[in-house]
Amino acid sequence: MKLEEFKQRFYHARNITPEPDYPLRQKGKPAAVLIPLVMRDELSVLLTRRASHLKHHAGQISFPGGRVDDTDIDLKATALRETEEEIGLKRENIDIVGTLPTFRTISRYEVTPYVSLVKPDFDLVINQDEVDQVFEVPLATVINHDNHLVHTVKRNNSVYPVYFIPWQEHMIWGATAAFIRALSRHLT
Repeated sequence: MKLEEFKQRFYHARNITPEPDYPLRQKGKPAAVLIPLVMRDELSVLLTRRASHLKHHAGQISFPGGRVDDTDIDLKATALRETEEEIGLKRENIDIVGTLPTFRTISRYEVTPYVSLVKPDFDLVINQDEVDQVFEVPLATVINHDNHLVHTVKRNNSVYPVYFIPWQEHMIWGATAAFIRALSRHLT
């Protein structure tokens, strides 16, 4: 998908249909992620593979981001700070163009995804304490519904969807796949 096509589809007035998420009994911990769309000839999505030594979500594919810090003035600041801390992507390369619906996770977070356009002339500095790898996937590939898999799990006598999007040797799943599905619904 080219940049102009993305802009035409993204900025129209339609509401974004949220993906089903995990119903929390109390308010979740606030968090934010950045969905970086790199402005190449064809837009690509920048993703990370979390460090394999982490206690939570080790080795999973994710967007840069995390929980709110006391220094963050808002969730947008959280997404930008975490992105710079995790992969060294500087704020001056990032243009946030909107948000997707907040998504509640089984780990008790309420995550707000920030969709952004990223200038392709960046140098990344990967924080090995948090990230093992950074890679890009063509936007057209991950928003294609034919590439989305949905499985269900039963928890507390309820059934919940778990989303999967395979890409080469990677499996994008869970909240990250749900964010991509929400973006896909908005663009297609």
